[in-house]
Order: sequence, then structure tokens, then C-alpha cells
Amino acid sequence: MGSGMWSTDVYDAADRYRRTTGKSAFSYSDSGARTVHPALDPRGAMRESRDSVEHPQSTAISVLFDVTGSMGHVPRTLQTKLPQLLGLLLRQGYARDPQIMFGAIGDATCDRVPLQIGQFESDNRMDDDLGRIVLEGGGGGQMTESYELAMYYMARHTVTDCWEKRGRRGYLFVIGDELAYPRVDRRQVSRLIGDDLGEDVPLRQIVDEVTRCWDTYYLLPAGSHYAGNAKVLDFWRDLLGQNAVVLDDLDAVCETIALTVGLGEQAVDLDQGLADLKRAGSTATGTVSKALARLRGGARDQVCALPAPSAPPSTRGVTRL
Repeated sequence: MGSGMWSTDVYDAADRYRRTTGKSAFSYSDSGARTVHPALDPRGAMRESRDSVEHPQSTAISVLFDVTGSMGHVPRTLQTKLPQLLGLLLRQGYARDPQIMFGAIGDATCDRVPLQIGQFESDNRMDDDLGRIVLEGGGGGQMTESYELAMYYMARHTVTDCWEKRGRRGYLFVIGDELAYPRVDRRQVSRLIGDDLGEDVPLRQIVDEVTRCWDTYYLLPAGSHYAGNAKVLDFWRDLLGQNAVVLDDLDAVCETIALTVGLGEQAVDLDQGLADLKRAGSTATGTVSKALARLRGGARDQVCALPAPSAPPSTRGVTRL
């Protein structure tokens, strides 16, 4: 996946059409859907970010957000902001050939649609994937959601040329406001993804796996039920260190993600990036500056040695899409 070119004009036209007709951006969910859309079903599927003639130096970027009840209006706000992300990355030149994948996270202990994973896209099809997401609105009510299951999928069911060919990690942004479960439940993996595991996988192990090939960030946004909760923030900072980021204004999500990628790609430093946002007319510079202050020292060395050949994790029944 990842072919085609992003057009802000196409997105704006689609947005005007929705406003004119009263059609929801989350039309699949608002129509009453209670099962995962086939295009976002993670079972038996790999998601791939590949180089092409159009995009010879692909950069994989994944944005997964919590759609349970504690996130309130956050998912709908994100929908209006996230499609602009690719345009921002391209205009500022923060990443070569960005390919973006959107997905959603729920609670696999009780939700009907706890994991939804889109495709890596370079064009307006990413807006289609957002529109297919079911806004579960549930959750277990215990300040815990299935983030670990999403990280398992990202660690073992994604393939990216930026990593395999160039030894450069992709970018994974998880937007939520609760804790992960302490272990990846093998029964949930079997039911939702289709892998047969002999035992559960500890959370720390799956974090180590996913951060090996994904530069992983957790964004805790304003507007969610547990925004500013010290327990949640400490939990994610224990796992991800400075990559656990507080976002005081949800409207700044695109700018925060774009500038984080720019820092990681060493295309810009924080001061230059904030100046870029100001010149572009963004009102989010204060929020972004505060959110990324812990990264001010610059991106860590993103180039890694190419992984040595090894037996891949079990992918029985997997179909590459």
C-alpha cells in the first residue's frame, strides 16, 4: 500500500460534501455498525509500507487512537485534524515520502470492536479509513484499555521498507488516556488477530519488540477523562521515557505529530519547527513547544543497524494485503 498523492483540495471537497449533505465523517459507525469494517480487520492480515516509483524513500507513520468512552469527543476531533497531517509533513519537508496508517483501540475484555487497523496510505484514502472506524464508546471502566494488543500487532504484523531496507524505524503514535494491560492475552490474539501463541506476552517484552522497529510515542490529550492523570503519565513514562507526551490542546495534534517526525528525521530542530508553524499561520506553537520540550535536545540517532536474519514470529494464516 501507500501509492498515490495527497490532495488537500480533494479532502476539502469531501468535507464540504459532508457538511452539505449532513453525512457524518464516521458514517460507518454512525450507521449502527457494531463489527469491524472488512478493510480494518486485523485478523490474518499484515500491513505494509513499501517503496514505489512514486515514493522511493517511504517513511512509515502510524496513528492509533483510543475510541472508548473515556476519550469522550476526542476521536471526532481527531478526525477533523488528522487528515491534514500528511499535507503538513509534505509542505514542511519533514519526512521523505510519508505513508500514514490510522487505527483504533478499544478494550478486548469487553468491547465488540477492540482493534481496528487501516492501511498505510499516501493519498486521500486515509480519510476513507478514518470514516470506517467504529467509535466503540465502551471500555471496561477500570482505567485500562488494550494498548498492548495494538502494540503486539504493530510489532509482529507490520512490514516497512524504511526498516527492512534502510534500518530506520517508522513512527508510532498512540493517543489515549489510560493504562495498558500487563500482558498480551494469547486468547485475545487468537480471536482478533489469528496468531497461535503458546503463552501470554508480558507488556515490557512487547514494548521492547515494538520500539525496536517503531519510534513509539504516547500522547495524552486534553479533553479525555484522564487528561493530566499522574498515574497514567507515570505509567507511560516508565515504558517510553520522554516519548510519553502531554498535549494541552487537542487541536495541536497534527502539528505535534508532524514536528515530532521532523525532529526524528533530523529535518528540523524544535526552534526551527516552531518558527515554521508560526509562518504557516498555526496557533498551536505554545502547545507544541510545551509538549515537545523534553525532546528539545534533538532526535536520537534514528539510523540503526539492519536487523540480522532471524526466524520471524508466528504468522500462521496471515494474508499480506
